[in-house]
Formats: sequence, C-alpha cells, structure tokens
Amino acid sequence: MKKAGRNESGKKAMSRGGGAAVACLLLLPLLVLAVLKTDFMPQQLIHVGEASIAQDGDESSVPGGVEGAIWQPRQQQLVAKSKAAHDPVVEAPTSPNVVRANRGGGRMGMIDHKIKKGFLAMNGGMDGALIKSDGDVVAAPTRSKLSCNLSSYRTNMCAMQGDVRVHGKAATVYVVSASDDNRPDNGTITIRPYPRKWETPTMQLVREVTIRWRAPPGPGAPRCTVTYDVPAVVFSTGGYGVNIFHAITDIIIPLYNTAREYDGRVRLIATNYDRKWIAKYRHALSLISIYPIIDLDADNEVRCFPSAHVGTESHKELGIDSALSGKGYTMMGFRGLIRSAYSLKREWVTPINHGSKPRLVMVLRRNSRALTNEAQVVAAAAEVGFEVVAAGPEVVRDLGKFAETVNSCDVLVGVHGAGLTNMVFLPRNGTVLQIVPWGEMKWPAWTSYGEPVAPMGLRYAEYEVTAEETTLKDVYPRNHTVFTDPVSIHKQGFNMLWETFLNGQNLTLDVHRFTGVLQHIYQSLLPSHN
Repeated sequence: MKKAGRNESGKKAMSRGGGAAVACLLLLPLLVLAVLKTDFMPQQLIHVGEASIAQDGDESSVPGGVEGAIWQPRQQQLVAKSKAAHDPVVEAPTSPNVVRANRGGGRMGMIDHKIKKGFLAMNGGMDGALIKSDGDVVAAPTRSKLSCNLSSYRTNMCAMQGDVRVHGKAATVYVVSASDDNRPDNGTITIRPYPRKWETPTMQLVREVTIRWRAPPGPGAPRCTVTYDVPAVVFSTGGYGVNIFHAITDIIIPLYNTAREYDGRVRLIATNYDRKWIAKYRHALSLISIYPIIDLDADNEVRCFPSAHVGTESHKELGIDSALSGKGYTMMGFRGLIRSAYSLKREWVTPINHGSKPRLVMVLRRNSRALTNEAQVVAAAAEVGFEVVAAGPEVVRDLGKFAETVNSCDVLVGVHGAGLTNMVFLPRNGTVLQIVPWGEMKWPAWTSYGEPVAPMGLRYAEYEVTAEETTLKDVYPRNHTVFTDPVSIHKQGFNMLWETFLNGQNLTLDVHRFTGVLQHIYQSLLPSHN
C-alpha cells in the first residue's frame, strides 16, 4: 500500500510539461527498437558437411563491452563492385567500411559522417555497424554458438555465431559467450581448413587454425580492433591448389557451397595465402565475395564478426551433392557463376550449320601422359571435320583467355589429368572426351573426370589406350605385372600408382582407332542427333 501511495503522489506532483517530456523519453527507445527489429532477418539453416546446424531467429549480436556493437543484418541488394573487390591484395588496414577500435583508449573510432544526436546511426560503408552518437559502443547480450562436424570423410568444419574474434597471426578464432552452456569439453578445437583430410601429406601443407571457446568475455580473448557486420569464411590456398583440378575441387567449389548464400557479402580469410593463386582465380572469387581476401597469416588485427565458418563444405571430386548441400546448390548453378565470372558468351552447343565446323579444343600435356604422336592426332581430328584448337601449357596459362577459348568450342579432349577440369567453361551440351592411360585407370579416370560431366549438363566420351599405345612397353617386359596385373601396382599405394601409371608413361595413340571415336562425336553434333 505504501508503494502504491508513493506512486500515486508522484503522479500528482508531475506537471503536464514534465509528463510530456517523460512520455517522449519513453517513446524514443521504443522507436529505436522498432527500427532495429524491422532490420533483422531470420537466421537460415546452415548445413555443415553431413550435419545441420539450426540457428534460431534471435537477433545477432557482437561482443559485449567497449568493443561491442549491435549489428545491421545482410542487405538485400549488393553494393556495386569496386576495383578493390577484384584486387588480389590484402585488405588495407584503414578500410572505410569497417568500424575500428582506438587501441589506446579502447573506444570506437570516429565515423566520417554526421550522426543525429540521440539516435543510433549506421556506418556509411559496406560493412556498417551501429554505434552511439558519442562514439560509445551499444553493447548487446552475447549468445554465441559453436557447432563442428568432424565426421566427414573429406573435411572438418566449424560454424559459429555471436561474438567471433579472428586473430590472424595467432591463427586462432575465439568464440566468446556470456555463458559456458555450449562450451566444448576441452574448450579447444584445431582444424586444417582444406577439404582433403584423408591425404595426410597434403594436409601437412595447410596451416592449422585453432578455435577457442571463451566464457565469459575476459582474459584470453583479445579485444576487437576491426569489426564487421558480415560473416567470415576461413579457408586455405595451400594443399595442391596450384593445380586447376584441386583449385576448383578443393577450394572454389567448397567456397561456393559455404559462402554463396551470402550473395557476395562475406569476408574470405585465407591461410597459406598465395597472391598468385588469388590473382589467377580472381574472377570466380569476386562472385563469391565482393571484398579483397584477407591474409590470415600476415594479419595482426583482431577482426570481429557476427558469424564465421572455419573450413569449407566439400562433397566429392569436381562436384556438388545437392542432398548434402541442403541449399539447392548444383554444378549447373556453379557453372552459371563461372560463366558470369568470366563473361562467357555461349550457354549452349547448337547443331552444326551448313558449311560450318564444330570446334574442338585439345588440351596437350608435356611432362607426363603426353601424346608422342600429337601432330597426327590433331590432323586426324581436323580430317574428321573439326576446327581444332591445340592448347599446350603456354595457352592454358592465361585462365581468363583460355576460358573464353573453351567456351567457344563444342568438344574438349585431353588425357586424364588436371587439364580436363577446363570442362567447367564448356557450353551446355558440350562433349568431354577423356583419354584413359594404361594401367587399369578406368575407375580413377571416371571418378575424377567422367562422373562429374553429366551434372554439369555435358556429354561424356572415353578412349582407353591399350598396352600397344603406352611407352611403358619400352620400359617393362610384357610379362611384367605392369601389364599382367596392373591392379597389384595400385595395391602398393598411391605413390607407386602415381610414379608408374601417371608420371611414368606417355601415349602413342592408334590414330585409326581414335578417329572412330572422333567420328562418333562429330555425328552427335549434326542436326539429326540434336
């Protein structure tokens, strides 16, 4: 009763002017809350490898304390691509589209645009974060989550949201939570973010990234120096990325699986950062992220994100398993991105017009699995009726230009090897002809370059060489296991298989037999066969 009496007397003592002022003060935070609430979008279901991580519809928040902020969600329309989005360099330390903390005082840096007093305002850059007009950070309760899939055959991957802090030079990602409800048993997980984990020697080439769970925020979790309102994906350009097959299979397709949903508004962070590799594949990378790629190993900043993936989602060799993806991604969709990235003009192979010739590009090898009678093979293709483009390593080196060349062709021919990966540039309904070397290599050849063809909307043909067409006959007697039992060589391990049947032979094709395969492909391009 006393309490009620005090409230009643207080109401009587309040003047009309004072009541109006209080009402305005009460309405102001409600107005701000209403504006913020309409900006937040519900979280999506993220699929990591073979596991699903259901993220609830809670509003994302960033670190509590002086370096925290309330995030603006992903915008529905992308900003126009800038030159920097295509520049394969490490992000400049004073990027205007981030919020940077003052190292000395621990307060947020100034934003160079006017902020109306009393209201929350957004940074005008691409990665805007909301701050108070006086520069103080608006803190929000942190509900961080961490979920990892370590059971996939191909890759280890962790997804996290909330207060995520990436310290590059330390190769450490901190997930800071207000409570320890979801803390892993040991608080630490290590991942090599490259999807070939069954190949131990390959994975040793990839720098290890440590994920640490810290609850609550405090000692051990470094303070943010740069803050973003977009997610991050940590990956590696190490491993076998120098090879186009591994570049597409192990890096670009997994990045597509992991980051495509963000429509370009995602920060890619690379360990084993390779400037030349990033320059070579900049066209495809620019459609996955509109921002320059961050060099994790050389980065001394503590970059803070509302969510992140460490490791990328990989399903198979040169392919996507839509059932595992759960996002409806397909290789047809991926090829659409590639066509857009390289501005490729031809979407479909069309039947041969009267008087015209179908184009055939022949990817030629030099060091192993080379064609010793290359000139005769090229001449045979021309005799069948093809306009032949002979593409040695010097032609393939310029990927952007070669992508256009392949796209202008109807057929791509090559001996089993990385060069066949250029099939991603062929127009739809094009034909891939794989020459399978000696040594019971049919299954490996099919797995790597045969099976991926149909999901890309392409046709597949195969030419398997005989013992008479391999230079191994000049090295081993015909009663050697290389000829009598090639599978026994496979059983001795990949290194033995590699040295014998991949690095160890060149091919002299039976031109007459090979011509028969080319004629069949030519006939398939005639109007009556389409």
